[in-house]
Amino acid sequence: MKDEGNNVFSVFDEIISRDEKQRFLSQKSRVIWMTGLSGSGKTTLAKYLERKLMDNGYYSKLLDGDNVRSGLNAGLGFSETDRTENIRRIAEVSKLFLDGGIICVNSFVSPTHEVRNQAKVIIGSNDFIEVFINTSLEECEKRDVKGLYAKARVGDIPNFTGISSPFEAPENPAIEIQTKNKSIEESGDELFTKLLPLIKI
Repeated sequence: MKDEGNNVFSVFDEIISRDEKQRFLSQKSRVIWMTGLSGSGKTTLAKYLERKLMDNGYYSKLLDGDNVRSGLNAGLGFSETDRTENIRRIAEVSKLFLDGGIICVNSFVSPTHEVRNQAKVIIGSNDFIEVFINTSLEECEKRDVKGLYAKARVGDIPNFTGISSPFEAPENPAIEIQTKNKSIEESGDELFTKLLPLIKI
């Protein structure tokens, strides 16, 4: 698009900048990308973190499999192609929240280095905070309240991460939380404390 002086411009040159929105909200917008096995505590901790952020004056948006696959990604299955597209869309939406000055808390298994790096490239390495919820497979199976691991063990759920599909643990996450023998509050407060320096202005 061109103005009267034949200078190219875009609507993005006219909208309120991310910096101004961050100053307005008194926070640095970041994408908190929580990864870990099913049952590791990702979503539980993401919900705790969202509340903790709000209680301390920070504005955030939580994305996880339930609210994303019920709408934005409702048409996607669990093939490798669909899983990749699922993460791509999530990363693009996260980037929109990021540009709006909002802290985006994401909770997704995202089991491989490749798929997490895909998200990191879209979002930007400076704004992508990888959080590894480090809970062992044995512990996750003990917590198996939905019976997913039991079904996967007998082949009722194909390509289940940790059983018939690999999980590649982050090699150098920005934050690592080990949840075994810890309460939700203990793990959540540890996560908030480690995150705080990265979101404070």
